[in-house]
This record gives sequence, structure tokens and C-alpha cells, in this order.
Amino acid sequence: MAEKKNPGWAGETGEFEALTEADVRGTAYVGQRPRDGGHPGASCSFPYQLADRDPDAPLFEGDYRARFEKIVSRYPNRRAALLPVLAMTQEVRGELSAASMDRVAELLELSPAYVRGVATFYTMYNKRPVGRYLIQVCTNVACNLCGADDVVRAFLEALDTEPGEIAEDGRFTVIEAECLGACGFPTAVQVNERYFENVTPGDVPAILDRLRREDAARSNGAGRGSAQEGEG
Repeated sequence: MAEKKNPGWAGETGEFEALTEADVRGTAYVGQRPRDGGHPGASCSFPYQLADRDPDAPLFEGDYRARFEKIVSRYPNRRAALLPVLAMTQEVRGELSAASMDRVAELLELSPAYVRGVATFYTMYNKRPVGRYLIQVCTNVACNLCGADDVVRAFLEALDTEPGEIAEDGRFTVIEAECLGACGFPTAVQVNERYFENVTPGDVPAILDRLRREDAARSNGAGRGSAQEGEG
């Protein structure tokens, strides 16, 4: 048994004292997600807010073209594939620029205005550049009652930035989220594809230090290939 009781990850504390964070999150056995989407049934549900991306990367070429075709094959018409195709675009480039949305419109045989109308409806799509780590702090009812505003303030002060801006080092953007669906573990914070639960202002420095260490490790040899493994 582990010497220290499991502090809780992904909302799980329970009696499982020997579980590691990787065990609870599933990162110990998920493995690498192939860029081509693997089985068509899974091609529509990849993480799309990753630290490793390139705003100038080509879209829908090579393995990503193969995944595009798999995504389209899962829907009764091309228009129905719009959301996962936008998600894949953001995975590759980190944002949905006007040029990116025009390319999506062309491939799905839609008007650019239609694609923009859908993309701007959903806050999960970035319409402008963000830092490598997008920090979303839930400020809805449960989290708000448990000090979410103080958590937002702690992130902004620690990074010397404003909501929606990219911090000076290019690593972080902090925004408020309407609800992250983790009301039992307030305050909930989503960093790219990973959740942190029960966050207090005092936890903020440790979270940022951890992200900086992970970013340094990724920069020292991980590269874009490992980005497909998601953020944990």
C-alpha cells in the first residue's frame, strides 16, 4: 500500500490508497492516439486542445486527411461532420482562423458563413491564438460559491496577465468557463484536456509549476508525435 493516502484525481479519492494519478486518469494504459484516427468509430472523439500545435501547419494532409475521411464516413452527410472536423482543425493549429474555417467549408461543401456561424456559437473553439496551456476556471454556481473568483484572480496575478491574453512566456492563457460539469469537486479547472479538482488559490503555484515542468520536458524531446497522447 502507498504510504500516503490518495489525495484524489479526476474526483476519485475512495479507499484506493495505492492508485497513482496515471491509474485514475487512465493515462497509464491509453497509449498513443494515432493521427489518422485509428478505428473510424474513434476518429471523431480525439482531444483537440493540445500543447503541441502549429498555426501554420497544413490541414487535412497525410494522416489527417485519412482521419478526415473516416470522420466524414460516420455521418449521413458532410455537414453533420462539421463539429469534429473543426475540432481536428483546432488540434492541428490551436485555433480556428478565418483561413482555416474557409478550408473546412470548402471540404465539407458548406458556405464560409455557415461554418463561421457554427464555430462562433461554441466557446470550445478558439477564434484567436491562445497559450500552449489554456486554463479554464469554472465560475458557475457550485464553483463560484467555493471561491472560483479567487482562483481566477490567483492565476491572473501569478502570470501577470489578463483574461484571454497570452502570458508573456507564451505558455498560458486564463479564461473563465461557464460550467465544466464537475460540480461535485469545486473549484474545477480544465487545462487543455485535463481536469484539476477542488482547486483553491493556494494550489495555483503548484499547478503552474507542474505545467512548466511538463512543458520543459516536452520541449526537450517529445515533439508533436507525443501530442496525440493527449494531456492526461
